[in-house]
Amino acid sequence: MVQRVAVIGAGISGLVSIKSCMDEGLQPTCFESSHDIGGLWRFKETPEPGRANIYQSVVINSSKEMMAFSDFPPPAEFPNNMHHSDLMRYIRLYAEAFNLLQHIRFKSIVVSVRQTLDFSTTGQWEVETETKGQREVHVFDAVMVCTGHFTQPHLPLKDFQGIESFKGNYFHTWNYRNADGLHGKRVVVIGIGNSGADIAVDISRVAAKVYLSTRSGAWVVGRVGAGGLPLDLGGTSRMNMMIQKLLPSWMNKTEEKLNMAFDHKLYGLKPKHGFFQQIPVINDDLPARIISGQVQMKPNVKEFCGSRAVFVDDSFIDEVDVVVFATGYNYSFPFLPSALKAKCGHRLQLYKHVFPPALTRPTLAVVGFIHAFGSISPMAELQSRWATRVFKGLSTLPSEKKMMEEIEKDTLTMHQRFVCSERNPLQVDYIPYMDSIAEQVPSSEVTAAGDRNAIQSCLRC
Repeated sequence: MVQRVAVIGAGISGLVSIKSCMDEGLQPTCFESSHDIGGLWRFKETPEPGRANIYQSVVINSSKEMMAFSDFPPPAEFPNNMHHSDLMRYIRLYAEAFNLLQHIRFKSIVVSVRQTLDFSTTGQWEVETETKGQREVHVFDAVMVCTGHFTQPHLPLKDFQGIESFKGNYFHTWNYRNADGLHGKRVVVIGIGNSGADIAVDISRVAAKVYLSTRSGAWVVGRVGAGGLPLDLGGTSRMNMMIQKLLPSWMNKTEEKLNMAFDHKLYGLKPKHGFFQQIPVINDDLPARIISGQVQMKPNVKEFCGSRAVFVDDSFIDEVDVVVFATGYNYSFPFLPSALKAKCGHRLQLYKHVFPPALTRPTLAVVGFIHAFGSISPMAELQSRWATRVFKGLSTLPSEKKMMEEIEKDTLTMHQRFVCSERNPLQVDYIPYMDSIAEQVPSSEVTAAGDRNAIQSCLRC
């Protein structure tokens, strides 16, 4: 019988996992490698290797209404789209309200997670940790992996010929904190994900010039929607989902509306993909920085020659001082057995992005390793509630064969529907995915965390 559960990581996914364990009467022990909670959202003055990092100016893309914990809404006085410092205040309030901190062991690094010799009958795991240089092995009935996927920066220097001859400074966005030291500099930012666009805008306020290089372009939307309300209140809704399904041409209408705000082709942003095929760039300031000449769009970099950056259209920029690589992250779970890191396409081989299908006992779950047109928080909360029910035997999984068939089918659909790559390995349709997980947690069974409908209320159906 499952009783003791190891939770790895004390970010948002780890915290909701602790609470889900408590709601089901389980005994969670959370191992957090740093000295504090928050994970990605805890700003660090100095980058900490092996941990996610953010920059000073970060404002969350999801509104507080859409990313709220189901049973603990943000205070009314908090802004709709919170600065990371406000989000950390909210996370701390949540942890304090439900007494989650008592279950966390800080500065404890998980070195390995391996099955016990009698795993086939007990489903137990040996979790080896290191605290202040001392190693210890613990036995747990189940494990929840909540470490996220923004910890290992991807720096593809081999793709940029001549980078070794570049005379200036270069670094990954993972290292960026603020624009200090970049006053009057000529800066090239490579990559136009949300971090690349944010940092290009941030640096452009002090730099002599910022060049934003993109290989594939991006759709850019702001945080403010109709009537001044948060855009995602209306954009992430069942109504929009239904219209998109019944009227495929709706995608073209969406793109037309975006181009009415500003012509993406004219601004050098027009992507090769449709709007719903990849998560858009959320940025309120980029168009204004482009039209004012502070940010100039450029195609992909072909090579570097000393302080010159040469682009694929053979244009070039001389006297480049700094290059910022906004080239994404490699996801890594170094503590897991290699058998649990098998892939299907670019994604991990996980049933509904949570359970490894080959385990004889379903006592390990991955929580929060997901992407969608919507906040990760409600998805992680539902995943954690489902996982704890499976641990207790209240919900059952299909056979390994059926799970593998669904994984392969979902992977094929995902690759047809979205733009997936090693750097963007998975994406799901937000509301349908939430529904598929909520179906595993019967709405008739109400817990302290609220029933399924309370969580789904975050979707503002």
